[in-house]
Amino acid sequence: QVQPVESGGGLVQAGGSLRLSCAASGRTFSATAKGWFRQAPGKEREVVASISGAGSNTYYADSVKGRFTISRDNAKNTVDLQMKSLKPEDTAVYFCAVSLRYSASPYTSEINYDYWGQGTQVTVSS
Repeated sequence: QVQPVESGGGLVQAGGSLRLSCAASGRTFSATAKGWFRQAPGKEREVVASISGAGSNTYYADSVKGRFTISRDNAKNTVDLQMKSLKPEDTAVYFCAVSLRYSASPYTSEINYDYWGQGTQVTVSS
């Protein structure tokens, strides 16, 4: 069993930065695809960024391109999301997702992920 655990959320002013981290404990698949999703109040969960198993390929939602950076450390089985120039519309619960598949491509669909963290709240004030 894999249990992703997110950390790093909080309250920040617009224009500020936060770094989210996700550590996958338990049975580990360090080189599998991983991703970050978010869900704002009243909205469906959406992909924010994802990264392939080796970390060579990434995907970003249009709304965060140029502001967010996803990275991973396979030795530590972690995946991070650096968020800069935050906007109020980035306010959401952010979820780390872990796939059991060793993919050369980043996954953007929830169906490709097998384990989910409980989420961490990010609130951006205007």
